[in-house]
Amino acid sequence: MRLVMKFGGTSVGNAERIRAAAEIVRKYRGEETLVVTSAMSGVTDRLVEISEKVLNGVDEGYIKNFIKYLENKHFKALKEINSSENTEFFNEISDMLSELEKVLIGVSYVGELTPRSRDFILSFGERLVAPLVSAAIEKSGVKSGWYTGYEAGIVTDQNFGDATPDFEETAERVNSILYPRLKEIVPVVTGFVAADFRGRITTLGRGGSDYTAAILGSVLEADEIWIWTDVDGILTADPRLVEDARIIKEISYIEAMELAYFGAKVLHPKSIEPAMEKGIPVRVKNSFKPDSPGTVIVNEQEKTNDIVKAISIKGNAVLLTVSGVGMIGVPGVAARVFKALADKKVNILMISQGSSEANISMVIDQGDIDNAVIALKEEFIGANIVRDVNYNEDVSIVAVVGTGMKGTEGVAARVFKAISDAGVNVVMIAQGSSEVNISFVVGSEDAGKAAKALHREFIET
Repeated sequence: MRLVMKFGGTSVGNAERIRAAAEIVRKYRGEETLVVTSAMSGVTDRLVEISEKVLNGVDEGYIKNFIKYLENKHFKALKEINSSENTEFFNEISDMLSELEKVLIGVSYVGELTPRSRDFILSFGERLVAPLVSAAIEKSGVKSGWYTGYEAGIVTDQNFGDATPDFEETAERVNSILYPRLKEIVPVVTGFVAADFRGRITTLGRGGSDYTAAILGSVLEADEIWIWTDVDGILTADPRLVEDARIIKEISYIEAMELAYFGAKVLHPKSIEPAMEKGIPVRVKNSFKPDSPGTVIVNEQEKTNDIVKAISIKGNAVLLTVSGVGMIGVPGVAARVFKALADKKVNILMISQGSSEANISMVIDQGDIDNAVIALKEEFIGANIVRDVNYNEDVSIVAVVGTGMKGTEGVAARVFKAISDAGVNVVMIAQGSSEVNISFVVGSEDAGKAAKALHREFIET
């Protein structure tokens, strides 16, 4: 079996967890196995924090203390994995820390942090942990070596911070670099990190390690992709909101994509499509309970009577409304709205427009609201088309997901009756023509109540 395994932050949180990950690789690996790793728990967040602080200017002592923190964290783990300090792994980590220190000092002096520089800084989380994972696999008796995503062959565009792979070039390079080595060693590849055609480091967006595993699994035509996390699989709801949430044994690609997009944090939203295109099963398993079956994501599921597979909640959302009677009957207003937002790199999660054409409502991420308002006011100010740009920052998206809804009469009626009976007010509604997902917006204080009511209605019965 050709297998791609990805280990998340808690799976490589310290030396004990890294050794456990290595044991999983030794025990469950196929004839050809490749490992993708995330950064250690909390490290990427600390890199984000330091990059923002040095931009505003800090003394070199502050930067040196941060480098010491990373050194202690990673050297301690490496010493517990491999007691000899005279190894290539120690030298590689030391060299990387020196490089990071120089970059942070440079940003502090110049007072400028470009998207390219930010990607370079954030890449160190995965780059520092990959040698540790490789060392632990070697210690378990399995030959290994480590690669950055670019060294493994992943080539992207120049959209720093959220880069898109060139699959044709990536497939050619990965099959040239990694494929010949799979029978000899277990390669460990940095998730999240790639590079453009000029070799400049890019990143695939937060949570991009899942995407890395899917990219590599796709171009290598793996038999399966395993995502090792700290949960038993994909759940029917967030257990923090719904106590009776349960493991989903099998789910379709399209259902998994919808859940990931609307807030389920087990998978990166982009990680399903490369596997789906090649029909590669994706398993979500718990690295703390490796023998548990987890959830398998497939194209064709076994026959099931489930109408709704899961309820997902996406918080930190903003309902943005553009309104004005001047919009009525004017061609191209919606196009101008969406282009203005796109130019500011504002991602739109949901859209609704009334038949009167007097308003357009959208849901966006909370972090994008300032850019969104600026973009819309710049586009329409003085045009006598848009009167108001209003927003509500206290909302959440509730997504009801399941392929069983397709062609089943009365699902929407049951959804909104359950919500009404729970005393939840719906602010906005959207449903795609695929009928796999009904999404609507509620006040954030009602999100948990809505999830419980829907779980009772469709999953617990």
